Amino acid sequence: MPDQSVQPSPDPYDALLLLSFGGPEGPEDVVPFLENVTHGRGIPRERLKEVGRHYFLFGGVSPINAQNRELLHALRKDFSEHGLELPVYWGNRNWAPYLTDTLRELVTDGHRRVLVLATSAYASYSGCRQYRENLADALAALGGEGLPLPRVDKLRHYFNHPGFVRPMLDATLAALAELPEERRAGAHLAFTTHSIPITAADTSGPVAAHTEDGEGGAYVAEHLDVARLIADAVREETGVERPWRLVYQSRSGAPHIPWLEPDICDHLEELHGEGVPAVVMVPIGFVSDHMEVKYDLDTEATAKAAELGLPVSRASTVGADPRFAACVRDLVLERAATERFAEGRAAAAPERCALGTLGPSHDVCPVGCCPARSPRPAAAGSD
Repeated sequence: MPDQSVQPSPDPYDALLLLSFGGPEGPEDVVPFLENVTHGRGIPRERLKEVGRHYFLFGGVSPINAQNRELLHALRKDFSEHGLELPVYWGNRNWAPYLTDTLRELVTDGHRRVLVLATSAYASYSGCRQYRENLADALAALGGEGLPLPRVDKLRHYFNHPGFVRPMLDATLAALAELPEERRAGAHLAFTTHSIPITAADTSGPVAAHTEDGEGGAYVAEHLDVARLIADAVREETGVERPWRLVYQSRSGAPHIPWLEPDICDHLEELHGEGVPAVVMVPIGFVSDHMEVKYDLDTEATAKAAELGLPVSRASTVGADPRFAACVRDLVLERAATERFAEGRAAAAPERCALGTLGPSHDVCPVGCCPARSPRPAAAGSD
């Protein structure tokens, strides 16, 4: 990690943009929000009302915006306490505050070199390149308005940074402690993440990481590495070797298109059939407890477990944990030092912190990384 005995410098960057998915904040927002998410797919409004039923169960409010406000506060607090003078802005892809509006505010405030933190830790089209495409769209909009365009760089994937992994480990141990004591020793771990189409998984990450026949490319490999890290650490902490598996949730899209499996609910049924006494669900694929965690795990999967008579608990996500805020600070200083080194203004490249077997991710997405089905311009990458 950077030497904190000296004043931390974000040079050459002058702002950080927290970039997230966005979500509705009232019943009247649900269908317009879903129209934004599904733009160009021609889905009728009546169908969107049906799709949005889980939002209506929560009063039409997704928790993601409130959680991003908490993270925004945590980042500003951490930066201030550690002498990192870097303003932090927040923009969303699909709801207010919209990305284009936030970039316009950044430019109006005089910022020209911006780092971007996406609230997605892993390589995939929807978790990385689509964010980059949205950045390109926003920059094009500003260019059409005659505004100066900032340079935007995206922070590397942080799935294996200690500031992401260790809060998840502690949350897993806390969830284990919530289980009935007589069931705890035999509990299995179910690491969950968003299911994506197998074709998207197989082409995730740089071209060298692409796979065939449903192996899942970088997306699956990265999740497996994190799951293994946490499972091994849980064994060391508890002295119990616990069976574990990476499973999936939140599947959407046409039923004839193969997506990553097994689904969490199917997995719970399988474990119950094998006589497993309890399960801890660990949502390693998500940064915060947003709707896909609150509904797909806390509502649907928990209801399935109750139907089976299978005790379950759910680990919390990293959210605004101070260790995650420190992780972001570390990544900001690492990237800034990398840029200064590349510009010949530093004697050595910085250390890059990562756990597990895969090492630190790339700073700049290479050509062919997480390709879209239809090529679109993307910012903060090589193509």
